[in-house]
Amino acid sequence: MANAAVLSFILITSLLCITTTHKCNGKTTPDFPAILVFGDSSVDTGNNNYINTPFKGDHLPYGMDYPGSVPTGRFSNGKLVPDILASLLGLKEIVPPFLQPNLSDKEILTGVSFASAGSGYDELTTSLSFVIPMSKQVRYFEGYIQRLKGIVGEKETSRILSNALVVISAGTNDFIFNYYDVPTRRIQFSISEYQDFLQNKLQKMVKELYYLGCRKMVISGLPPIGCLPIQRTAKYPILRVCSYKENADSKSYNSKLENLLPQMEAQLQGSKILYVETYNPLMDMINNPQKYGYLETKRGCCGVGLLEAGPFCTLLTPVCANPSQYLFWDSIHLGESTYKFLAEELVKQYIPKLSYSD
Repeated sequence: MANAAVLSFILITSLLCITTTHKCNGKTTPDFPAILVFGDSSVDTGNNNYINTPFKGDHLPYGMDYPGSVPTGRFSNGKLVPDILASLLGLKEIVPPFLQPNLSDKEILTGVSFASAGSGYDELTTSLSFVIPMSKQVRYFEGYIQRLKGIVGEKETSRILSNALVVISAGTNDFIFNYYDVPTRRIQFSISEYQDFLQNKLQKMVKELYYLGCRKMVISGLPPIGCLPIQRTAKYPILRVCSYKENADSKSYNSKLENLLPQMEAQLQGSKILYVETYNPLMDMINNPQKYGYLETKRGCCGVGLLEAGPFCTLLTPVCANPSQYLFWDSIHLGESTYKFLAEELVKQYIPKLSYSD
């Protein structure tokens, strides 16, 4: 009986550490009953598996380092930021894709990803790939809310949404597909105008999420687009240096976003909307690879790493011996080790700022 009492006490203490704003093991983290994810392939945990699109990562070697070596549709060798984030925040559950058949009530309560690889804020970005645009991801979220109400009721749904961690990560595809490699939008907009066009779309999305009940959001800036292996190959196929112009565009976009989000927060009472810096951490990895244990930052691990991604990264494609020594998994996407670093930085630098009492 004594042992049972001790075990019960340990279990209750552990649950309190997970389900309340707490200080366990010396670290204080906010209470997030769920993680809700919107965006592109950087955070798509497998939604594209269930739609008719060539933009799929549901085949090996994708997922070769995921538990069980299962290709889940994640565009990496292993886990993505939402997966790692869930674990670091004590949710313990891997964030599933919303379109996954037979999604359980338990998974719904933990939160899901509505993201779609190849997506962007601009509807033109998804016009040929047939993936889920950001605007439609919000419509799926409305369906999620209705299901959540059916499980826990309206009052508890409101509590979950207002305390959930909302992650938004997109924008890279808009520039690559519509402005740089296929210059459709370049005919219509200057780079500054297109940045504003995209951020107006983002503003609309954030306001929709707010009026649907979300309050705590982290929004990622752009990576150094000009240093993606595929962009190095496209712009400078021989030297394969970073595109200074594309990186400068990423930096100016990020500067605008960083200034915009506090203004939005001020307009949306009770909200916490944080800009998440990804450009500088990734540039530091590129410029100082040895500091992070990388041997290669100019090409992906899959194949020769210059162009391979999606349907061109398959079982017939050789992979590097040690993916953790490569910043990039394929010519576009980061490896699990890189995502792990970004998730840890997110928890360390940004998550504590979201801690407040409603």
